[in-house]
Amino acid sequence: MTTDLDFAVAAYTEDGNWTVTPLVLRGEPDLSALVSALRRFPGEGGVLGMVSVDEDFFVLVRVAGGRARLLISDVTAATEWPIARQVVDELDIPLADDDDEQVPAGDLAILADLGMSAMDLGALCDDVDLYPEEMLEEIAEALGFGNQFHDAIEAVG
Repeated sequence: MTTDLDFAVAAYTEDGNWTVTPLVLRGEPDLSALVSALRRFPGEGGVLGMVSVDEDFFVLVRVAGGRARLLISDVTAATEWPIARQVVDELDIPLADDDDEQVPAGDLAILADLGMSAMDLGALCDDVDLYPEEMLEEIAEALGFGNQFHDAIEAVG
């Protein structure tokens, strides 16, 4: 099955200014390819990868130094999507059942130092009325790069 990737972007700051750029992931996107792609970008506080899959869930990856921090918006996606399963495996949490609650997993404090608290991020992930793209848009707005995010998404679409 081919993953229906809505989009993948990298966001990072240089001299206090955000840059958001589309990521080109060839073939079936996987976590290691995503992390490798993100490592190529500069960024004082690391680089943030934002991936939306099939209007179903999103993955945030923050690469700083040698470390990658992860958040997936819905653990149940791992039963269906390879990249979601890789995130769940990397987080070392049990695979959810299809009938389990759709909850986020990983590092909810991944953006805390950038201006979005773990509580706010958790509440956003719990909003069942929002598509992943809308959630990522809210994150981008909260962190101060909403316009750049929107432009990058338009470039992809």
